[in-house]
Amino acid sequence: MAGFILRRVLWMIPSLLAVSFLAFFLIQLPPGDYVTTYVATLAASNEIVDQRTAAELRDRFGLNQPFIVQYWLWISGILLRGDFGLSFEWQQPVSGLIWERMGLTLLLTTSTLLLTWAIALPIGVLSAVRQYSFADYVFTFIAFLGLAIPSFLLALVLMYVAVVYLGQDVSGLFSEAYQTAPWSLAKVQDLLAHLWVPVTILAVNGTAGLIRVMRANMLDELHRPYVVTARAKGLSEFRLLLKYPVRLAINPLVSTIGWMLPQLISGATIVAVVMSLPIAGPLLLQALMAQDMYLAGAFLLLMCTLTLVGMLLSDILLALIDPRIRFD
Repeated sequence: MAGFILRRVLWMIPSLLAVSFLAFFLIQLPPGDYVTTYVATLAASNEIVDQRTAAELRDRFGLNQPFIVQYWLWISGILLRGDFGLSFEWQQPVSGLIWERMGLTLLLTTSTLLLTWAIALPIGVLSAVRQYSFADYVFTFIAFLGLAIPSFLLALVLMYVAVVYLGQDVSGLFSEAYQTAPWSLAKVQDLLAHLWVPVTILAVNGTAGLIRVMRANMLDELHRPYVVTARAKGLSEFRLLLKYPVRLAINPLVSTIGWMLPQLISGATIVAVVMSLPIAGPLLLQALMAQDMYLAGAFLLLMCTLTLVGMLLSDILLALIDPRIRFD
């Protein structure tokens, strides 16, 4: 296993370099640059920026250099000094902006992922074992309902319920008194009091989809000959399900970890905007709209890294769960 992990880590290096180049290129593909967007924003508020000032801004930010030179300065700073550059819009180091939000983002996505799996797996197994029963129809209806309800609409409804009926303002992840306060036990408690709403909203859609997938996978496995043989040997139903069909039915779900992590970060953007969540999604959207190439490129590079790490974790978990899978 150690050799397999080492090979995968080494392959990540050229993959990340290729993705960083592609992301940097795509960010600059729209016409204009950050200065163009900045000048247009000022013009919308009746402030005029002359061509000389715009040229000075481009020279200051290095936007008048060739594309390959800009990319080399950016990627060499990351590789040699761990410097992701300076955000044009925020006038702050990109690394500070990213790490400030990535901790809360990973907390939110990890909590959502654990809640999704904790709910979807047992319900999916129960629906398959009790196929066409009343419980199966109820869970199927709830799953389709969860898939149909837009996340941002559910966010608005839950925010209204929390404010009107629970007397709690759940917009954001902190109360106003703790937004700039240093970390303490009281701030952690305040975070947990606000965390349940966005986690519930983000978990609804993912849980509904995983229930359907787990149910379908279990139905494929329950009628296999090895299940009939195990049942004929007198194995208890609970032990039989956990030892054989569930282990095989869960394989497709484990293999999706690679794309679920970045999907949760990007997919939570609309919900984060509605609820004013200080996570990565809204900042990435703002950076793309403003053509803040260093900030947007760093976020895209980080999401690619999460994808590759998630794929590695899913491969390792698959080998541990399914004895038929080997690293050679």
